Amino acid sequence: MARTMVPLIAVLPAGLALVAIVSFLAYRASSSVQDDAPSNVGAKASAVLVSRDGGAMGSVTLLQAATGVLVAVEVDGLEPGGHALIIHSVGACTPDFDAAGDHFDPEGAGEHGFVHPGWRGSSGGGGHGGDLPNIYAAADGSARADFFTEGVTLDAGKEHSLFDSDGSAIIVHEKPDTYGEDGEADTGSRIACGVIQPAP
Repeated sequence: MARTMVPLIAVLPAGLALVAIVSFLAYRASSSVQDDAPSNVGAKASAVLVSRDGGAMGSVTLLQAATGVLVAVEVDGLEPGGHALIIHSVGACTPDFDAAGDHFDPEGAGEHGFVHPGWRGSSGGGGHGGDLPNIYAAADGSARADFFTEGVTLDAGKEHSLFDSDGSAIIVHEKPDTYGEDGEADTGSRIACGVIQPAP
């Protein structure tokens, strides 16, 4: 005797059917996120920060997570107070810190900082991928900070990868950033620079 195949969802009570649909959609969404996730979660990169005269000032480490990068900063020899910390578009600090180019902005977003209508804080977010929170130096000139950014990746081949054809650098600036609240902020001179490199 032939059997008729009935979709399972058709024989479920209404409440269970709704649960099944929601669960399926959640599964599809999580699969999509996983498909777009970096292939190298746990990968590391680092930068040695130097002053304009070549003296050591500290280091930055970067750790790839599923949806962004964890950035850890340790730096000494700063004036007490706030300092902008920004990833720049070229992996060079010589012959001077201007070699690092402008802010890392792979999508040509144009608008700097976090305080403007288009910013969403991720690839396609309408802001510079290299814009990071300020760091604050204590009275002894030392600053330590950990923070997370969705604007960059260590995954090679992606549009917002720090390892594009010309690399990238991270710079500590003289003054704190206003995050775009006052337009293109004057963050003063570039006082420490480090080229971002893959770490073992």
